[in-house]
Amino acid sequence: MSALGSDFTNHTVLIYNLSGTHLGSTIIREHDKGAQQIQVNIMPEELNLNDDCKLLILSSPIPCEFQGKVKRVGGNHFIAMFQGQEKENRGSARYIVSTPAQIDNLIVDGKVHPLQTPVKVVLINISTSGVRFRAPYYSFEIGDEFQMNFIISNSRKLITAAIVNFVDNVDSTSDYGCRFIGIE
Repeated sequence: MSALGSDFTNHTVLIYNLSGTHLGSTIIREHDKGAQQIQVNIMPEELNLNDDCKLLILSSPIPCEFQGKVKRVGGNHFIAMFQGQEKENRGSARYIVSTPAQIDNLIVDGKVHPLQTPVKVVLINISTSGVRFRAPYYSFEIGDEFQMNFIISNSRKLITAAIVNFVDNVDSTSDYGCRFIGIE
């Protein structure tokens, strides 16, 4: 099934301008699959009628990415959705998200193991394939799998991901790149 055939009602959507600047996040009130458009609770003030935007819908098992065009019918805001937008050379465009998160569980041999002390992290960016976050030095190694909780648009999300790379910073932190295993 194509992503446009999925029902995104009640999912969180992150809205960006075409330059990749995060304009806002909201809940999808309704998804009209026939018209290929979503109705959102809140439209970012920076967007006007017929403006183009980028959308990252936090759907399960992985996020979906679309290009959109702002529409209005009566007092309701809609965004028409289109697939096939231009992407970065890396395969999945990165969208800046600066939000606190917490890693509560490690996954070892397919079993979830709660951490005695959850690791507090900050999300740096998100894409359809994964997430990048900042954490204290030496928190994780490549191949580690975990579950992370974060709140965006008053909606709690739980992602399961695996570390694929990291870069140490000069301020006793590391930036970890991860690929999604799933999102709820």
